[in-house]
Amino acid sequence: MADEKLKLGVMMQLRDDPEGALRKVAEIGVPTAQLGWPQSMTVEQGLEVKAIADDHGVEITTLWASLPGLPVWDFIEGPTSIGLVPEAWRAQRVQALEQAARCAAEMSVQSITTHCGFIPEHPGDPLYQGTVVALKQVMATCDRLGVEFWFETGQETPITLLRTIQDVGSENMGINLDPANLLMYGKANPVDALDTFGEWVRGVHAKDGEYPTDGNSLRKEKPLGEGKVNFPVLVPKLKECGFTGALTIEREISGDKQIADIKKGIELLTPLL
Repeated sequence: MADEKLKLGVMMQLRDDPEGALRKVAEIGVPTAQLGWPQSMTVEQGLEVKAIADDHGVEITTLWASLPGLPVWDFIEGPTSIGLVPEAWRAQRVQALEQAARCAAEMSVQSITTHCGFIPEHPGDPLYQGTVVALKQVMATCDRLGVEFWFETGQETPITLLRTIQDVGSENMGINLDPANLLMYGKANPVDALDTFGEWVRGVHAKDGEYPTDGNSLRKEKPLGEGKVNFPVLVPKLKECGFTGALTIEREISGDKQIADIKKGIELLTPLL
């Protein structure tokens, strides 16, 4: 298992131009992509996207589901605005995830992915319990459709994420490890986090970042190789945990600099595959 070669991919937002997004993936020259999935996408539109991806020879590894409402990516408003934790948005966001799962099933895409939010550490917290109930509802749909649900790491500690997976209790759950997020939110060293949840990792965002130094704001994402994520140690350890999926490069900017940084990331990761 440890000697199996991993695939490369890129994270690509569909927005209003699926053809352009998937053409960009093909031009970059990687075989897979995670697609940022607009909440308004229908199954019919999903099938059109799948046909475009097939035409370009791109394997879609997950639909990264956007959710209703406006998330704030910081430590102050983030707990009340991100994911399934905030009660005010929970019901609408469960519905959005169920719709993403239906799209994934019709498109023959393995999984959907999203942030669940600042999941509380204390399992007796009503917000924790409500999040678990919401996830059980999402998983009832995913299990019926044969679609996996991947937690994007970031706002929760590794042990809280593991506990949540265990409490929801579906075998179709997994983790989309974003090592930069674990650093940027100050939750864990990503290499060490694999000791807690390594067996659950199904996807990986190849993204770099640093620990926060301000109590209000997380640190910004950086080009691969310029942050604190130790990819030469992380990737072999992922393989030891049984990971056989794609390393999906995510660069949270746009334009020519994004493409240049992705290509540098490919050079950095290729010897590790």
